[in-house]
Amino acid sequence: MAEQLQRRTSRRTVVKSAAASAFAAPAFLRLKSASAQGTPDAADAGFNWRQFEGETITTLLATSSRADVLVELQPQFEELTGITVNVDVVPEQQQRQKMVIEFTSGNPSFDVAMVSWHVQKGLFGRGQFMLDLRELLDDPELTAPSYDFADFSEAALRFATQADGRIDTLPFNIDYWITYWNMELFDQAGVAFPETLEETVAAAEALHDPDNGVFGFVARGLKNANVPVWTSFMQGWGAKPVTDDGALETTTEAAVAAAGFYQTLLANYAPPGVSGFNWNECQTTFSQGTAAIWFDGIGFAAPLENPDESLVVGKVGYGLQPAGPDARHAGTFGDGIGITANSAKPGPAYLYSQWATGVEVMQRILELGAGAPPRNSIYADEEFLATVEIPQGWVEALVASGEIGLPSLPEIIPVTEFRDIFGIALTNMITGADPAAELELATQQFQPILEQSLAGS
Repeated sequence: MAEQLQRRTSRRTVVKSAAASAFAAPAFLRLKSASAQGTPDAADAGFNWRQFEGETITTLLATSSRADVLVELQPQFEELTGITVNVDVVPEQQQRQKMVIEFTSGNPSFDVAMVSWHVQKGLFGRGQFMLDLRELLDDPELTAPSYDFADFSEAALRFATQADGRIDTLPFNIDYWITYWNMELFDQAGVAFPETLEETVAAAEALHDPDNGVFGFVARGLKNANVPVWTSFMQGWGAKPVTDDGALETTTEAAVAAAGFYQTLLANYAPPGVSGFNWNECQTTFSQGTAAIWFDGIGFAAPLENPDESLVVGKVGYGLQPAGPDARHAGTFGDGIGITANSAKPGPAYLYSQWATGVEVMQRILELGAGAPPRNSIYADEEFLATVEIPQGWVEALVASGEIGLPSLPEIIPVTEFRDIFGIALTNMITGADPAAELELATQQFQPILEQSLAGS
């Protein structure tokens, strides 16, 4: 297999370079330990990390704290392997669109890509856009002894495996949704951390003080991006929008009730203009101390605890997703890293993907609170955990979320259409539209799309 990959990579003589990221790590993000220093693990003695020395690959990453880590550590990968990496870091929505457009054209400009499982898994699986990695994982000439694929969590391996058994990405991140809360504002008002959706509304009301520039609650209001807020709330009724057998349950009592909580919180206690907020606007609002509660993915401790970016350093509490009347879960999402199926450089691309999902890089991500690495060994390493500087509350929220995590978005091919249609309904609710009526209309619009997809057309 290694010889075949060497022959394939040698045929590509022109590399289409992507613009390098302008990320320059602030002091908070600079490496403090010996992790990932570009030297082989002792267990890798005899493994040839430099077998593709001199090659150049292009990676396409979505903007995030985790992408920042990969860019920060990239020189160490290049030193370890002799491979040059041209990296393109693109905002999340644009990155997803770019991938679909270029895969559809049949000539993607990148060799390695970060794949959003909860949005792209079904579509990419049907199109077989990403390389099946099983043969590479089984090849000792290409997979370092220290890689330990079995170390990945069960949830991550489930996400990474297609319905036909193909493994077309390597697990990179599991994203649990949590409640961020400004402990200073809570203490000043004498309000306790909200454990339930009803308590969240009560806390948001008590802390909402727009005359003094403080809003009780912030979450995504932008259409498409806002759907995970609603579907995660639905989990409090033990419900999900699409059942395992493909039944659409978006007009049920649970769906309408969850939408009602979404409407109440964003219409009454969020900042003006929240209907245009994605995660980055929410992050900015919360980091400036102008929101008491923020509900979103777990990977934002890095910017929130960075004194160069945040005014709430040391004031942030990290809590579980609020419970509903019937259940408490943590909405779960995830990302993988894989190789484009028609890459002319699968060998060096695989070494990069392997390095990016290895223990050392994942330890760095955890050190910064930039995400929830899906490797079991990290959380069993008490010596390592004792050295991390992120708040202990964040680690506790991560571990506890892992015990109650459930996928928040349906694993269907038209998940983007699902998010688009129901996202418009949710945005309309912020300005006063009736939740039941909006969900009924959205369901009527999406039902034929889902049926067509399930029929295989």
